Amino acid sequence: MLAEAHLSAIIQSSDDAIISKDLQGTVLSWNPAATQIFGFTEAEMVGQSIRRLIPPGRQAEEDEILARIARGERVKSFDTIRQRKDGTEIAVSLTVSPIYDKTGRIVGASKIARDITARENGQQALRDSEARFRMLADNISQLAWVADESGAIGWYNKRWYDYTGVSEGETDGWGWNRVHHPDHLGRVTEHFRASIAAGNEWEDTFPLLGKDGTYRWFLSRAKPIRDDLGHILYWFGTNTDVTEMLAKEEQIRVLLMEVNHRSKNLLSVVQALARRSGCTDGEFLRRFESRLSSLAANQDLLVRRGWSTIMMDELAEAQLAILGREARIQVTEQGSPVPLSPRTAEILGMALHELATNALKYGALSLPTGRVDVSWEERDGNFMLEWRESAGPTVAQPTHHGFGTTLMRHIPARSLNADVTLDYAPTGLRWRLACSTATAQALES
Repeated sequence: MLAEAHLSAIIQSSDDAIISKDLQGTVLSWNPAATQIFGFTEAEMVGQSIRRLIPPGRQAEEDEILARIARGERVKSFDTIRQRKDGTEIAVSLTVSPIYDKTGRIVGASKIARDITARENGQQALRDSEARFRMLADNISQLAWVADESGAIGWYNKRWYDYTGVSEGETDGWGWNRVHHPDHLGRVTEHFRASIAAGNEWEDTFPLLGKDGTYRWFLSRAKPIRDDLGHILYWFGTNTDVTEMLAKEEQIRVLLMEVNHRSKNLLSVVQALARRSGCTDGEFLRRFESRLSSLAANQDLLVRRGWSTIMMDELAEAQLAILGREARIQVTEQGSPVPLSPRTAEILGMALHELATNALKYGALSLPTGRVDVSWEERDGNFMLEWRESAGPTVAQPTHHGFGTTLMRHIPARSLNADVTLDYAPTGLRWRLACSTATAQALES
């Protein structure tokens, strides 16, 4: 009797529905958990067919269960759908075992039903998430892949296989080397391994072999995916086809070179016209031609940089190249690599050229003992450029100001909204410019 009491207590306190039925499917017992799961009370179900719980489309399941129980088989746990009292469907896991009487004859079945709705919802959410990921990964324009912490790739998206034509799994691990151009493979592998070892984001550009037998250029990047402690779990990488972009960049580069060539020819024509225009002022012609040369030097630099950002140190080198070897030794440059917009570079380039020309003719560079210090820095959102001369001839305040002053002071002040100082101190000329870094880097032509 004690064992029966214990068994009854277990059944009554179980979180699983424990139901018994006869071989015709009539319910014989119904525990509280069955009421909790299915909504029917014990009084509503005892003596009724278990088929009340089965949706119309699944009635054949009960036929098979009863047939197997009658043969003495145990129906191992399987997942299915059952129906609550209010008509809503519920996901359950069922286990059904035969019940024997004292003579060993099968007289019914014991059914254990567990509500797996939360598990099914979680699995469905996971399936939905995976489906969304697949949809995204397989339909982006890039070839995409995932590598483990060591860099061995274990997954590629559909685009990879569509482009390379390799079989799934064929390029797993480090097998991707078979579709890399042999001339670039060593460099790419070394860079990739170094980035993986250091845990740094990886970026490179190289050609990949397509299934049509031709190579196309790809910009490739990989980003480490870390856990909450910062440990790398995976690397997510993409390969973006940049073949057409590189071809267009090359076309633009050639066009810029052609424009540069033609514009420099035009400057030469302007020089020739100035000489033939009856001007007898040799000094004017010399300064005029020198300024045209400064424009040409600036233009060369802008073309080499693709008419984009110019670094201040490159600009200084280009404009001070007019000095010649001996005078160049007398000039020191100091500054951080500050980027400038093309228009700012033109303005500052002409100012530096004018300063260098004056120093060579009248200032510190007219004597072998003279010194010129050129320095620049970016600090607290401001860009500062300074030209300081020393150990040269005594400097006197000019009695009049020409176009050179406009190039050194007025144009930079107006165009860059800059504070420009031009100090003719007896010990050496000092020119200083200060403006907003944002203006210096964003000024448009």
